[in-house]
Amino acid sequence: MAFMRKSKFRHVFGQAIKRDQCYDNIRITRTSWESTYCAASPKFVAVITEAAGGGSFLVLPLEKTGRVNVDAPMVAGHKGAVLDIAWCPHNDDVIASASEDCTVKVWQIPEGGLTENLTEPVVDLGIHQRRVTLLVWHPSAMNVLLSTSSDNTIILWNVGTGEAMLQVEMPDQIYSGTFNFDGSRFVCTCKDKKLRVLDSHTGAILQEGQGHMGSKPAQCTYLKNGQIFTSGFSRMSERQYALWDENDLSKSIVMEEIDSSNGVLFIFYDPDTNMVYLAGKGDSLIRYYEVTSEAPYVHYLDLYQSKSPQRGIGFMPKRGLNVHNNEIARFYKLHNQGLCEIIPFTVPRKSELFQNDLYPDTASDQPAISADDFFAGKNAPPALMSLRGDTDNTKKDQVKMVRKSNILDKMPSKPAAQQQQTSNNADTAPATPSLPPGFDPQGMLDDMRKLKLIVKAHEKRIKTLEEKLQQYESDEEQVEEA
Repeated sequence: MAFMRKSKFRHVFGQAIKRDQCYDNIRITRTSWESTYCAASPKFVAVITEAAGGGSFLVLPLEKTGRVNVDAPMVAGHKGAVLDIAWCPHNDDVIASASEDCTVKVWQIPEGGLTENLTEPVVDLGIHQRRVTLLVWHPSAMNVLLSTSSDNTIILWNVGTGEAMLQVEMPDQIYSGTFNFDGSRFVCTCKDKKLRVLDSHTGAILQEGQGHMGSKPAQCTYLKNGQIFTSGFSRMSERQYALWDENDLSKSIVMEEIDSSNGVLFIFYDPDTNMVYLAGKGDSLIRYYEVTSEAPYVHYLDLYQSKSPQRGIGFMPKRGLNVHNNEIARFYKLHNQGLCEIIPFTVPRKSELFQNDLYPDTASDQPAISADDFFAGKNAPPALMSLRGDTDNTKKDQVKMVRKSNILDKMPSKPAAQQQQTSNNADTAPATPSLPPGFDPQGMLDDMRKLKLIVKAHEKRIKTLEEKLQQYESDEEQVEEA
């Protein structure tokens, strides 16, 4: 007899938002490179667009839904088509873009969004000899960006200084890659069908193994526990997923066939819930799984299905989700007709309180280490934050505790003799002592008011002195820098 496996994510479901609350009339890029074409941050959503004579992408504030104007301002500084975009995990206003013009550019979006075309990047990184195809930010180090190119190189950049700190030559073209949880390792899939694990500090190949045997691009991601999840194709062009041990790539822990469609399966991983979402280009569905330490390790949960195929897709970081609605994931699905559809995934719960089991501490926007520390050989897991916020205070105002008395809520009655004794004791109890002669309650109250005024005056003076001291220290620093 088969039993249904217990999981708190078994009832997760996705439901698309109405079209007028999404982003419409977007000229989505028509490039054939295998990319998601979309990236989301807790403040903005970015979509790579079609442009004549160069490359551009659209950046919209999350709240600015509806029909996008034809002449909406763009980020337009590349001379070739944009192939990949990635938001900085430590600054929601900073986004990097990779292009066919062999450059990587880093942009800072103004507060509130674009009001005119942005053509001047904050940093322009140009060492690659051929088109740049993939961008990955370091999960815990500030201003560390990884880029890959069709020239078979991987470059680690210090974005703060614009320097290429590490350059690695690979045997073949890189299709996909991600850092592990603390950023000490990097895994990538290549055109030669190999799966490789590299040291992020030296570029040395630590492990290498045969990946999916199909000729189409394979995708990979590092899991929080150090395992590697991949998607790809078999020799017979059947789509597969697989789970690997980072210390032994000679054989997979699990490899399962999914279907026989021909779209590349992009992987979106949530380290807080250990859920993996698979979205294929050209598919009209999103499958999701839970990865555990018990066989068969990758457990199918359910799928979201719609009528329209997806041309690209973006994934919102955990910090941007709505915890009041028990939202655990949000996708931005690009349609061929120019629609960017919002699809939240939620866990149905009866309680309106904050769900601690759904929202453990997640990666914050504060870096754990600096770029200098990382390139000096230091590693650190991402700094964590709670998503609770003011949720409990809001919910507690809505929840009213109604007390219903029952028989157990009454004090036990005393025997008659004990009641008589209590009455006698009350009669003979000494009276409350009177105030001593000369005691002036009103005078004491007046003295207390005077003391409060004196304390407030001192607090105001202390605050003024602290501000003057801070200004003096700031002036001293400016003089030293000059």
